Amino acid sequence: MSTTTPPPVPDTAQHRHQYGYTDHRQSYQTRLRRIEGQVRGIERMVADNEYCIDVLTQISAVTKALHAVSVKLLEDHLGHCVAAAAASGDEQQLQEKVAEATAAIARLTRS
Repeated sequence: MSTTTPPPVPDTAQHRHQYGYTDHRQSYQTRLRRIEGQVRGIERMVADNEYCIDVLTQISAVTKALHAVSVKLLEDHLGHCVAAAAASGDEQQLQEKVAEATAAIARLTRS
């Protein structure tokens, strides 16, 4: 199953596409930067030869944080992209969006 990627658009305010997460982008960036800092901390722990269980605990925290971000992104996708496809009346577009969401859910549950 292939995923469809929208065509690139110029990076100007008038041409930016609205995705489900667009209104929350700053919040996502903040959360991802915090996770990035946690990952750097894990790297320092390994460099400093910290106790393995402490490293694993931090890895678990990062994994949970990434999972929370992915669930919120999925929620935004369903509430915006899938809902817009349903409202458009375009059955093919709706089925594509549902298939994308289903594949994303499958990936999330495998991890």
